[in-house]
Order: sequence, then C-alpha cells, then structure tokens
Amino acid sequence: MTGAKVAFLHGLPSEVVDVITPYTPDGWTTEVVHRDMPMDEQKAIVSDADFIMVYRAPLGDEVLRAANKARMVQLLAAGYDSMNLPLMAALEVPCANNGGANSWAVADHAVLLMLSLYKRQMHTDPATRQGRWSAPVSGTNTFEMADKLVGVLGIGNIGRQVARRVQGFDADVQYYDLYPLSEERERELDVRRVSLDELFRSSDILTCHTPLTPQTHHIVNRERLAMMKPTAVVINTSRGPVVDEAALIEALQGDRIAGAGLDVFEQEPVDPANPLLQMDNVVVTPHIAGTTWNTWFRRAEFAYRNMRRVWNGEPPLAIAQDFD
Repeated sequence: MTGAKVAFLHGLPSEVVDVITPYTPDGWTTEVVHRDMPMDEQKAIVSDADFIMVYRAPLGDEVLRAANKARMVQLLAAGYDSMNLPLMAALEVPCANNGGANSWAVADHAVLLMLSLYKRQMHTDPATRQGRWSAPVSGTNTFEMADKLVGVLGIGNIGRQVARRVQGFDADVQYYDLYPLSEERERELDVRRVSLDELFRSSDILTCHTPLTPQTHHIVNRERLAMMKPTAVVINTSRGPVVDEAALIEALQGDRIAGAGLDVFEQEPVDPANPLLQMDNVVVTPHIAGTTWNTWFRRAEFAYRNMRRVWNGEPPLAIAQDFD
C-alpha cells in the first residue's frame, strides 16, 4: 500500500507551514493548500486526499464533498465550531481537534488575564511609561489570587491546565462541565464539581473553557451574570459567543461584576467602537491565547500521529463532539 496523502488547508505564514510539514510520515505526502487558492483547485487537490488537515481556513461544503477518499478531517486547533459536523457525519468523515496541543498556551493566557485584572497591569504599564509612577494603585484596588475561588466552565484539556496553574497561586477550584470528571480524577486534580448556578454564584473568578455549541452559546448570560458577586471577574479564552456581550457590558457598566479579561469576542476582529474596549476594568487581547511558537510542534506531532492511527485501522483520538 502506498503512503497517505494529506491536503493541508491553511491560512498560515510560510515559516509556520515549514515547521508543520516536516512531520509528514515517511512515504506520505502533504500537499499545501492556501485558503486563498481558487475553489476548483482546492477541490482537485482534496479529491484524492486520504486526510484533510485544517487551520485558519474555511473548509467549504463543496470542498468537503469533493474529498471522496478522506478518512478524517484533522484540525490543528482546539475549536471546531466552524466545521460542518452534520455534513461530516453524513459523509462518514470524522473530525478531530488538536488533542490539547495548545492547552498550555491558553491556560497560561487565562491566568495572565486574571493577574492583569487583579494587579491592574493595563493601568500600571502606561502610567509607569508616562512618569506617573504608582498613580493607578491606591492600596485598595489590587488583589491576590490566594484563597480565591476559581470557577472553571469546561474542565477539558485547557480547563484542567488552568486548574493546576491557579492552584499554584493558592486558589481553590470548582468546575461545571456537561461531561463531569470521575470522582477519582476530581480528587487527583483537587477540584470540586458544582451546579452551573453555583458556579456563577460563588466563584471569585469565572473562566470559560468550553467549546462553542448550541448548548454553550450565551451560557454566560444576563441571568447568570446577575448571580455573580460584585467583586467577581469573568475570563473568556474559549469562543466569543459563549458570553452574551450585551449582557456583559450591562453588568460591567452597572458595577454588578468587577471586571473581565477577554481574548475572544462575538465579532472578530472586534469592532473598535465596542464599549468593552473603552472600559478601564476590562483587559483585552486579539484571540491569541493559543498562539505560541511552541504549540506548532505539538500540534503537528499530534495531528500526524492521529492520522497514522486511522491509516493503520485504529480509532482516532480527540474526536469533536456535536452536543445536540
């Protein structure tokens, strides 16, 4: 049997592509397909591909239907909300995500947002540069992570990494997930399972790490934000529509919660007129939590290893779930 063909559909710089493609197994081929390539050319390339690997590129239905031999769509990302999972199911082509390859990077970033809010980093940095030394810090408006209760919404690969990190700052962790951990795993991670309402009511920090599905769309909504402590903060490094932005803006403007740290937005790129960008109790970044140089090597290694499993007749890992 000849080696497999991988069609790599992407929107990446060439330097990153050059890191990923050398992981192609011996005897296999990887054909690189930039997202700007004409649709007919994309369809021609995937027509005899055994696997389609995707990152930062739309996988159109026409292209997917043209992939007559595809055994799996392998994502280099964690999120799969842009994939047409029903069509893939109808075509009997499974879709796998990156198996947590970017979980370290996203977890680091979530903690960065927490600490930036607690230590007012977005105020102290410009003040220091402008010669206003300690002006933003009064002694009453900065805080520690120790003894805070961190609520993790979604305890998958990233959520578990966040739990470990905040425990290193002496915080306690509770979580809610549609698919709870076993009691043994909860003891191992030192996390406590609570109801969704309790997560919102009692958490000092609510950090979102759930995939975007019909069930999680606007799971952080007006009603649940109203349950939160006025001293609580919301962190979102998952997907923008997990949080109802209009409700979050209302809660922040009304001082019903203390702040928010956001890497993702309902509209991306974010509208410069978005009120969240004008608030001094909000820290923002441009959907970069999972983007580090280190992740590309792990993403590539996992992706090709997972495709080899399928090629060898083994079940794939990290299959995306459609929560219907």
